[in-house]
Amino acid sequence: MHWLLFIFYLGFLNLVQAVSSTGARLLVVTEDSSEKEKYSQFWDDLEGRGYRLAFESPKNDKLSLFQHGERAFDHIILLPTKSKGLGPSLTPSLLLEFIKNNGNILLTLSADSPVPSGISSLLLELDIHLPPDRSSLVVDHFSYDTVSASEKHDVLLVPQPSSLRSDVKSLFGGDGIIAFPRAVAQELGGSSALLTPIVSAPETAYSFNPKEEGETVEEPFAVGSQISLVSSMQARNSARFSVLGSVEALENNWFDAKVKTQMGKESKTSNREFANQLSAWTFMETGVLRVGKVEHYLSTVPEGKTGNDSVAQLGYLNPKIYRIKNDVTFNIELSEYSMNHLSPFTVPPEDSLQMEFTMLSPFHRLNLQPISQTLNSTIFSVTFRLPDQHGIFSFRVNYKRPFLTNVDVKREVTVRHFAHDEWPRSWMISAGWVWIAGIWVTIFGWVAFVAIWLWSEPAYERSQGKKLQ
Repeated sequence: MHWLLFIFYLGFLNLVQAVSSTGARLLVVTEDSSEKEKYSQFWDDLEGRGYRLAFESPKNDKLSLFQHGERAFDHIILLPTKSKGLGPSLTPSLLLEFIKNNGNILLTLSADSPVPSGISSLLLELDIHLPPDRSSLVVDHFSYDTVSASEKHDVLLVPQPSSLRSDVKSLFGGDGIIAFPRAVAQELGGSSALLTPIVSAPETAYSFNPKEEGETVEEPFAVGSQISLVSSMQARNSARFSVLGSVEALENNWFDAKVKTQMGKESKTSNREFANQLSAWTFMETGVLRVGKVEHYLSTVPEGKTGNDSVAQLGYLNPKIYRIKNDVTFNIELSEYSMNHLSPFTVPPEDSLQMEFTMLSPFHRLNLQPISQTLNSTIFSVTFRLPDQHGIFSFRVNYKRPFLTNVDVKREVTVRHFAHDEWPRSWMISAGWVWIAGIWVTIFGWVAFVAIWLWSEPAYERSQGKKLQ
């Protein structure tokens, strides 16, 4: 009975902790504990999704991101601080080590709080650039809230982002308006493929230092869509790092505030929905791909049938060796983890999931097609003929897209040449019929010549000589 209760308890714990695919331990770093009440709705939403929040000050000497060589927390939220550093437990090297150990970080900024030097160094390591002036903020004289920022124009109103490209899934979409009060501009370097903007500023926005007196800004840090208000970085190990340029967007009074555009249109903000979307993506609740079964086998397609559905399996699964010019089928099972459950993964219409059959370079690059679905996964398949080249080959699926975890699956096989008894016989090759006929003509000709020569011997008469006495 006790064992049954223990198993039930473990199952209940797994259910509660099943929100994030990497864990529920969340560290919130805040310098002033009294400011927690400003974001109480955000904390309640996180706890309602199963996270266990731990609030710590960066000045706490006992704070440590690692214990016994393992992560002490699964995720970190860094709130703005007024000090120049974050202490010895939150140095750039330790934060990078946390990311290397599959930890996720949500960094928030504010124009009212100078960015610590350690955070600036960390962002430079990731090729994310901030304005050199610590007091710079983003303003827009066309897309601003006329109620709260009628003079300074420093509360930007931006629609919820749509899909980045036609081949990228939209995980932050919606029809609402997001308010970004006193946001800090970010500029992403073009040399890193790991960086992706989530929300870009309107074309009429620019970054400037309000302490500089003057009616015009001669050399702004960035303008228009060069400014990223919310940025993301997904490492090669799929750990996630997000930068929110306006921590005020998470405050309670902006979660359901009424704003008014310059055109006079009134609406409520969607900050709460966007905050849940951003935290869910950063903490691995959405956009997480999981690989199930990976199979390959010798196959054949019956006559008169086409497509992967009509493929017949020959032999056993996942053999280590094939022969050149064999027909082979490759299957991979993919699921998408989204908000505490697995669902079948669907490739966007403009995108394709591909399989490479490669040695040093791909011999085949083929599109995988969905052939069946289960309750929580999709099976993709392709059938092809192996190249006329023996050696060590790999089946490889390398699928890397923005906002989705990386899929890199490789299975090695050996491809041999024909054995001596596997080559087609000479009489089955029509081009060899002439030579075969020549051989038999020579044989029959020789036999005929010998027979004729033996049977055509001339007849000799006996000579009648003198009879000897």
